Amino acid sequence: MTGRARANGEGSLFAYRNGYAAYVWVTTPAGTRERRWIYGQDRDELHGRRIDLQKQARDVPVAAKVPTVATYLDYWLTEVVKPHLAPATAANYDMFARLYVVPGLGAKRLDKLTVRDVQTWLNKLRQTCQCCAQGKDAARPAKGRPNQKRRCCAVGSCCGQRSSERTCRDAWTVLRNVLSNAVREEILTRNVAALVRVSKPRPRKVKAWTVDEARQLLESARTDHDPRYVGYVLILVLGLRRGELLGLPWSGVDFDNAEITIGWQLQRIAGQLLHRQTKTEASDTILPLPDLCAAALHEHRQRQERWRADAGPAWHDDGLVLTTRYGRPIEPRNFHRDFKARCVKAGVRELPVHAMRRTCASLLVALDVHPCVAMQILRHSQIAVTMNVYSEVSSTETRAALKRLGESLGGTDDT
Repeated sequence: MTGRARANGEGSLFAYRNGYAAYVWVTTPAGTRERRWIYGQDRDELHGRRIDLQKQARDVPVAAKVPTVATYLDYWLTEVVKPHLAPATAANYDMFARLYVVPGLGAKRLDKLTVRDVQTWLNKLRQTCQCCAQGKDAARPAKGRPNQKRRCCAVGSCCGQRSSERTCRDAWTVLRNVLSNAVREEILTRNVAALVRVSKPRPRKVKAWTVDEARQLLESARTDHDPRYVGYVLILVLGLRRGELLGLPWSGVDFDNAEITIGWQLQRIAGQLLHRQTKTEASDTILPLPDLCAAALHEHRQRQERWRADAGPAWHDDGLVLTTRYGRPIEPRNFHRDFKARCVKAGVRELPVHAMRRTCASLLVALDVHPCVAMQILRHSQIAVTMNVYSEVSSTETRAALKRLGESLGGTDDT
């Protein structure tokens, strides 16, 4: 007999099926003592791996069983993401995990995942038609309206719907985050996804509206007595996000002190319409209410009272500023469609609703409003987001800036 005797607790190595098996006693992250099994075809190679595992087990806790990427993703989404992150963020992570990460890497064991695996997966993601991979065309009815019929992958004509650089980076970000959590929980010793270089897509630059274009849209909506007019005013003058606008309650409007409180948002997530607090504390604020906004809100409240009287028992009082004719919350997508239709009627460039915050910021700059005042109005978390200027402003200056912007959009003329 050669070599030293195996000490108690070191584990064992023996022939197993067509190769060899070994185990090492480890202390798991949960604090329990369990066997960690490893397998291989070459005895010497497996012996080296067992020695390495023994060294690792002496230094840090080691998981007895390492889950697959798909299994750990499911745990991470359920126990880490959903309880602690915003519903929209959790739904977004779930979508990227389900459609992009799991199909490509789900069967891999976490500790077997390599940098090359991640790089190969990303390269394939860029080249694969997602309509084919996800069965989008096959999910359409074989017969139906022309715009709903199968027209590409399901009928043998690939549409080439490949993932954009933005989509690839977002999918990689989800994988990197889940592996980082595995490192924190001491299941892995390193994050292989973080070692992969991923190109950062350039954001598409949208040219903001001019003051004349913004005024043109508001005048068109006001002339047509558009019930969404008050929403367009609040978006352009105060830079409200779509969710903040649709979730704004009347209790947040203070006509006496000419103030408006931003603290709620309306979102459609996973088939549910949620009225919840804004995502961050930086989004919550009290803004001064310019005369243009106050007048639009007064007019809209009178219109809503008429709706309430006409609807009778069918009225649903959710306490929101923007509602349907029966008091129901407005679907975010419906508001977006209404806004696009108004752009066409007003004869202005068609921009998405979320681009209006940039329009508001540009209007503030065009009116010589101090960058820090614009930062306070738009509730940016960093001054660099608005402009690279550092100084403090008072609420009086903020109120004055909003008044000037409201007068400009309202088309008033002092001459």
